[in-house]
Amino acid sequence: MARIRTRLFQSWFRLSRPMTLGVRAVVENEAGKIFMIRHTYTPGWYLPGGGVEKAETSLESLERELLEEGGFSLTSTPDLVGIYSNHFVFPNDHVVLYRARPGTWTQGKATSRGEIAEAVWADPLSPPEGTTGGTRTKLQEMFGGAPASPYWAPPR
Repeated sequence: MARIRTRLFQSWFRLSRPMTLGVRAVVENEAGKIFMIRHTYTPGWYLPGGGVEKAETSLESLERELLEEGGFSLTSTPDLVGIYSNHFVFPNDHVVLYRARPGTWTQGKATSRGEIAEAVWADPLSPPEGTTGGTRTKLQEMFGGAPASPYWAPPR
């Protein structure tokens, strides 16, 4: 059922937007752990983030998504890690990845209702079972010394 719902969302986005853009953030705490989420509507563990809406900048979208999904408020601008093609997952999709280091955010209460099934602070080199391929790829590049790729996720 989740796969059908995901395909319907993708079809709607494809018809309403010829190109899609998403944002994700590696939110790190003082212990070196990263914040990860699992949604109610699609399988897998992800970095917090989501789609950039019309009339939003990528940073505005990131700020909105971080507040919704983790209760995070940015206190300074996060580092821009890169912009990646996500064409293997969804044609003409791109992901902007940011890094919010300790001291650049405060955490309160998440504002999302029913979207997040679970959230954890995880070791970036040993993320939870079921972490998506794109998330694993970028964590290995950032923390494990893997060579950088212009793609978010490896080909299926």
